[in-house]
Amino acid sequence: MREEYAIDVRDGRLGQIMGREGGRVQLRPPGGGREWDCPPEALGEPTPGDVLRARVRRLNAEARLP
Repeated sequence: MREEYAIDVRDGRLGQIMGREGGRVQLRPPGGGREWDCPPEALGEPTPGDVLRARVRRLNAEARLP
């Protein structure tokens, strides 16, 4: 499965795209956490560095699981 990330330009948060529902995009913080809804017009493209940091956070979170 290919991970897709986006920036919520309203507050600068990076999130993994989890789905689309009701005209909104659902984002989740890298490494897990509570999802939030973002209007499509408020999505920005993350930099390669943003995506790399997100992947490292996710891998670190998975490594801490029992």
